[in-house]
Amino acid sequence: MTETATMTESQPFTSDLLKGKKGLVLGVANKRSIAWGISQALANHGAQLAFTYQGERLKDSVEQLTATLPHPAPLYACDVTNDEDIQTVFKKLDEDFGSIQFLIHCIAFAKKEELTGRTVDTSRDGFHLAMDVSAYSLLALTKAAEPLLEKEGGSVVALTYLGSEKVIPNYNVMGLAKAGLESGIRYLASDLGKKNIRVNGVSAGPVSTLAARGISGFTTMLESHRGRAALGRNVEIAEVANTALFLASPLSSGITGEILYVDCGYRIMGA
Repeated sequence: MTETATMTESQPFTSDLLKGKKGLVLGVANKRSIAWGISQALANHGAQLAFTYQGERLKDSVEQLTATLPHPAPLYACDVTNDEDIQTVFKKLDEDFGSIQFLIHCIAFAKKEELTGRTVDTSRDGFHLAMDVSAYSLLALTKAAEPLLEKEGGSVVALTYLGSEKVIPNYNVMGLAKAGLESGIRYLASDLGKKNIRVNGVSAGPVSTLAARGISGFTTMLESHRGRAALGRNVEIAEVANTALFLASPLSSGITGEILYVDCGYRIMGA
């Protein structure tokens, strides 16, 4: 069966919705990253962006991508497991932008050997690393961003996945980390709501990114998702990106502490 035409096949919709708004995107690795799809959506609607990268290996790739954006985009080196790195990023961001209106968190990591076999066999070091990078980083980054976000109010958007609440084969410790991330979203929303800072998550269906292909059996996961989803297909990056755009924009001003599912209706199906 031929899938319906996807949003990525048409020209992107543009507007001035985010004109004059600035924000930081974390997690761009290459042109197939969901983080890059989100960045394009934000830029298409007028936002000015800054980016982080981890290590020189990724710097060139991120530089090449950001050079295609309509506004100059500052780049900052950042290892989210290093508090000094995080503080340096936001000090530079303050100097470059003065304030930000959104923070986009698309960061997750687990050792490849932890993404196979039994979750019960997860190593202590593997657990700590997955939780640190994938869940604690949201707290650390949001705390550092708070002084810049509270100037005008703003939005924090984090990327998550259904493995936080359902058992997904070989997702293992990442499921535990995403559960921690989603709980963190709710607690941060409560902490920061009085400062007009909203915190939400986008739970995307499986997308064929470099990171996702590191999960054993990912191709089978895509096929299963397509077969069970209410829309009868897999989600496109552009659809995830547009949801993040909505949450980063004033259009979602009354929404905080929520997880929005962009999975073509997979989650609602019982069988």
